[in-house]
Amino acid sequence: MFGIGMPELMVIMVVALIVLGPKRLPEIARALGKGLAEFRRATADISDELQKAQRAIETEARLAEAERREAARKAAAQQSTSPASESAAAPQPAPATSPPAPSSAAGAAVPPAAAGAVDPAAPGAPPAGAVSVSDTSQIPKPSEPRS
Repeated sequence: MFGIGMPELMVIMVVALIVLGPKRLPEIARALGKGLAEFRRATADISDELQKAQRAIETEARLAEAERREAARKAAAQQSTSPASESAAAPQPAPATSPPAPSSAAGAAVPPAAAGAVDPAAPGAPPAGAVSVSDTSQIPKPSEPRS
């Protein structure tokens, strides 16, 4: 336990017998035994409560994980069925065609895609008023004060 062997224990008992006397030694030993038993019961109760709380937390975490998986599964199922039902119900838009280039003498007509313009009707086009990823002029620099 604490590195106390039988000889050390005998020395402690003899010293306790001399200090406390033969009448009070059994009373103190009994009180010490009761105190140790109560301490063991209290630590066992605390250990049980901690284990119950740990099981409750684990159960709650498992339920939350199951709910998250179920929501992800439902979203994936809905996403996989949505395009099929939309394509069957909604008419397909006509493919976008670029207007014919004017036949000018110089032939300097630049197609809109080459000029950097984005066709707002094109699929995957950013919404109107969106800031380009390469346009970082509106992002404050660390040294600039925020307004």
